[in-house]
Amino acid sequence: MKDGDNLVTELAQKLSGKVVISSEITDSDIKGIGTEIISRKALEFFGKSQGLKVIDRETLKKIIGKPAPEEEQEKSPKVEVTGSISKKDTAKDVRADFTIKNAAIEKTPAGVEDFSAYFKNRFDKLRLLIERGRSAGGVSITNKIENLKVYANGRDIGVIGMVYEKTVTKNGHVMFSIEDETGTGKVLLIKAERTSRKEKHELFDFASKIVNDEVIAIKGRISSPFLIADGVIWPDIPIRQIKKTEDDIAIAFASDIHIGSKLFLDKQFEKFIEWLNGKIDVRKDIAEKIKYFVISGDLVDGIGVYPNQDKELSINDIYKQYDALFRYLNQIPEHIEVFVLGGNHDALQRAEPQPPLGDDLIKKDFKKDNIHLVSNPGYVKMHGINTLAYHGTSLDSVIQAIPGCSYSKPESAMIEVLKKRHVSPIYGDNPIMPSKKDSLVMDEVPDILHMGHLHKNGYADYHGTQVINSGTWQARTSYQVKLGHMPTPAILPIYHAKSGALWSMDFNSLA
Repeated sequence: MKDGDNLVTELAQKLSGKVVISSEITDSDIKGIGTEIISRKALEFFGKSQGLKVIDRETLKKIIGKPAPEEEQEKSPKVEVTGSISKKDTAKDVRADFTIKNAAIEKTPAGVEDFSAYFKNRFDKLRLLIERGRSAGGVSITNKIENLKVYANGRDIGVIGMVYEKTVTKNGHVMFSIEDETGTGKVLLIKAERTSRKEKHELFDFASKIVNDEVIAIKGRISSPFLIADGVIWPDIPIRQIKKTEDDIAIAFASDIHIGSKLFLDKQFEKFIEWLNGKIDVRKDIAEKIKYFVISGDLVDGIGVYPNQDKELSINDIYKQYDALFRYLNQIPEHIEVFVLGGNHDALQRAEPQPPLGDDLIKKDFKKDNIHLVSNPGYVKMHGINTLAYHGTSLDSVIQAIPGCSYSKPESAMIEVLKKRHVSPIYGDNPIMPSKKDSLVMDEVPDILHMGHLHKNGYADYHGTQVINSGTWQARTSYQVKLGHMPTPAILPIYHAKSGALWSMDFNSLA
């Protein structure tokens, strides 16, 4: 924001991960009321409502209602500034600082031995993350599963295993098998009674979030042939402070552009490009701060992705679809570094991880130094902010498997992915590239996790990681109408890296 636009930034920080501040809100809209009061009233206003929560000017009027009493209004403290301040006005004045870490892609014949090596590598990586990052409440979790058959009943024990064959018994208990390199064992999570302690109910709720093929730690007591669980530990990410930068820059995010579809919102996307170039006098101060732009997949609509797709295409040639894409990207100012990765609609192998787009899809005159091709998933560290970008195809299986996750709240499924430290934890529904190493494990803790695929904007702050789903640039499809799914098109999330605030820019009103 420009000098003086501190109230909007302060309000966005207080509501980070809960409510998004629209780009049309300025300091003058909230001056004299107090960000603490607005924050409290906003949370009361939205209550337990689901989906995207955005404060625009119309909503702000409803939230504020009558002006707050004078005694409630915040008093601005006097601030003394000594010494000189070095300020760069725009992102154009800031030197780019980024690194790209593409996923390792190693093709194998896909034999039994290859898949065995793949799952062993997944298990070893995730087990190490659990051992390094978590305590099991005084119970050692370094035991091997074979010990479940050796130790006497009643002994407390902790083990780490990969989950398979999860079932619910006729009495409502959750039972599943786990395995490591030494053998298999059965775990039972007893259904909580109404009179049970809160911890028992929480544990049973945890059981509903356990999915096949993930790696977890279980602590409990032996009651042959079961381990009666009283604790579940995921690899998870540690709690950290939100990562910020000294330079006053911002990172914009997009996904699911679907160029080539008849429903591609070309007017909105063109307005976005114009806005980046300073040709639209709406929140130019935000546009001037954008230094990086990450696009996470489904760049084009593709060809033959689903039956009868040709009837819904405006461009029925895959090369012409990518030509149209890069004509847009070439118009982005050169001081903005653009990172592009594919998705399930792009002309790439369907199995993940997906390599960067091939040179055969990009004409030579479209290649610019500020456009970078990234694997899906891939890490992009921008000004020290480590961003894990992934299209998000696995979110379908996560939403179907875990209660509480939904298409209306993409951030809910993304948080589960962070807990499991794997971008595609459930094997089978989402094709995986057979290899001896699992490149989909989150070896690094991301400062930002960015996905798309669900065509629904969603935001959260989880353990200091900014969770961002960037929605879409495609209008509502007939398939989405059939499912009752309401997308949120042409809403651009923007992370203000200096303050840690999340902004949004709605281009539907500008088209």
